[in-house]
Amino acid sequence: MPDSIADLLPSLVDFRRDLHAHPELGFKEHRTAARIAAALREAGLEVHDGIGGTGIVGVLKAGSSDRAIALRADMDALPIQEQTGLPHASCHAGVFHGCGHDGHSTMLLGAARHLARTRQFDGTIHFIFQPAEEGLGGARAMVQDGLFQRFPSQRVFALHNWPDLPAGTVATRPGPIMAAADKFEITLTGKGGHAAMPHVTPDAVLAASDLVGQLNSIISRRIPPTSSAVLSVTRIQGGHAHNVLPAAVTLGGTVRSFDPAVQDTIEAALRQIVAGVALASGTEAAITYDRYYPATINDEDAAEEALRIAASVCTAVRAPEPAFTSEDFAFMLQACKGAYLWLGQGGASAPLHHPHYDFNDDIIPTGISLLCALAQSRS
Repeated sequence: MPDSIADLLPSLVDFRRDLHAHPELGFKEHRTAARIAAALREAGLEVHDGIGGTGIVGVLKAGSSDRAIALRADMDALPIQEQTGLPHASCHAGVFHGCGHDGHSTMLLGAARHLARTRQFDGTIHFIFQPAEEGLGGARAMVQDGLFQRFPSQRVFALHNWPDLPAGTVATRPGPIMAAADKFEITLTGKGGHAAMPHVTPDAVLAASDLVGQLNSIISRRIPPTSSAVLSVTRIQGGHAHNVLPAAVTLGGTVRSFDPAVQDTIEAALRQIVAGVALASGTEAAITYDRYYPATINDEDAAEEALRIAASVCTAVRAPEPAFTSEDFAFMLQACKGAYLWLGQGGASAPLHHPHYDFNDDIIPTGISLLCALAQSRS
């Protein structure tokens, strides 16, 4: 632990655990944002709130350089019931910091406090506290609200804790690091009728069963083996009685990819297969297909720079491959060059999005040191 930040850690751990105990869902992070804004003002930062909904930007300047860097953390929690039994467990039923955003915000606040008191940089640092990362596109909302026009930056960086890496190890890579995320919903509609007389009504259950198998052939038969993609059907809903053929069955699922051309191919194939199954079964099909997050693509120079800087703080490794999970930091990287980094959480924790997950407070010093190093190298 660097001696220069040791005195900050007790209050930061308390802050992190308070956020954990009072989680808030996307675009509802009012208490969280208020606590962060107050802490930033107390540290002497210029604070701008209400950006993209509940987003916060703290601005810190020193020296005379016109260089500027942005550092981003997410604030929102997940709609999951916590099962950790910890003293600082969520006090809100069905809402839970199961992805470590409480830790991300705390590390960024710690970096702001340290840099505000040392002023060992020349330029401007924008500390971005983003709402609604978990599927609601808070990063897009902030960008559309003029984030980088109001706070222009040459680079933007973000950290996310990563249970698969040893505690304190940092990893990133040039190019794709997180996948694009699409979601689909398909409804097959027949007429409904008696299960003993399937010949008089289109069988939506049978059609849906056929559809699941065919959809799972898209990746293996439509996508080149050298490309990476995933399609998963995650739910099927229809029917209420053992002797009734339901009038409709709904399927839903997700698609993950890294290449827009592959993304186009998968969506086109899905629509073709659904149309074919509907025609063959005598059902009618309705499709909703939403490309809600693009792939997170690191700028090559920014990723290499981040790896060099990380190596001066801790163990840094080049990630051998991207992850198929998604991240709305992708929208910020489309608007500003930068990189997304994984910070090892260690294997002692449950996986991300698991009801027994908790952020590892032992990695807070590494996260603060890395964020400060990134800021000082670019300002």
